[in-house]
Amino acid sequence: MYNPLIFIVGPTAIGKSTLALKIAKKIDGEIINADSMQVYKDLNILTARPTEEDNKLITHHLYGYVESSFRYNVSKWCNDIIEVIKKNNNKKKSSIIVGGTGMYIDKLINGLVETPAISNEIKKKSENLILDVGVKNFYNLIQDFDKESLIKVSQNDSSRLRRIWEVYMETNKPLSLWLKEKNKIFLSNQKYYLNLFIPDRQEIYKKVNDRFKVMIKSGAIEEVKKLKEKELDESLPITRAHGVPEILKYLSGSINLEECIDMGQQVTRNYVKRQLTWWRSSKLEISNTFHEFPANIDLNSIKY
Repeated sequence: MYNPLIFIVGPTAIGKSTLALKIAKKIDGEIINADSMQVYKDLNILTARPTEEDNKLITHHLYGYVESSFRYNVSKWCNDIIEVIKKNNNKKKSSIIVGGTGMYIDKLINGLVETPAISNEIKKKSENLILDVGVKNFYNLIQDFDKESLIKVSQNDSSRLRRIWEVYMETNKPLSLWLKEKNKIFLSNQKYYLNLFIPDRQEIYKKVNDRFKVMIKSGAIEEVKKLKEKELDESLPITRAHGVPEILKYLSGSINLEECIDMGQQVTRNYVKRQLTWWRSSKLEISNTFHEFPANIDLNSIKY
């Protein structure tokens, strides 16, 4: 019988990684990343990846191993993490999965319909079209070919709307039909405990504000400057990481440093709000829900 998977999940900046380290040391486990931006090599500071000291203490997986020019996604992550889990199971090591990307965790647990990869050309077309016609008109365009996919999508959810449009334009088949295909199941006969942390939102905002200032002082601007030198396609996921667009504006001279910090803090706070909404409405089977920060939790109250 394999050791149960231990999930430490919740919004950004609350201290999930520190708690994961404590658990890993206590039970001789290894930590696996479930954050969609921490997989990339180039943004160590801005994505708050584990430090060298952390890596020396405990083995970490799926952090900083993907090139920024690569269009990583949930399907690739699910396949990658399963390989790590299998190896840990064979070593009789516990896997502690930590992160805030809810979609990754949902698809790992519930399975995934593998929709086709979208070309850069189609992604650019969707980006330009939604800018040209506006989100509401873009929503109306989708009604002509995939009303079913729109049922649970907000008219203002540009990311999901673009995905629906792109899949149809790439394959001439609505996303709603793709999603009716048989799921690829990643976890079978694998017990898990899902520990969810959703502290007070205003308190998280304070931590977000403080952390972004620390990131700036710690070299985030230089980090983004090096990323800029790579002249990456602007549609790549790494270019949308929180803080990157804001720091790029600062580097171009269009805003000052104070405005850059304010904007970086704001986009991250907006993300926290979306994360909290996602987790509170999630249909995942939660083992434990904590309304405190991980640092304030007794390890004995965590299910593992």
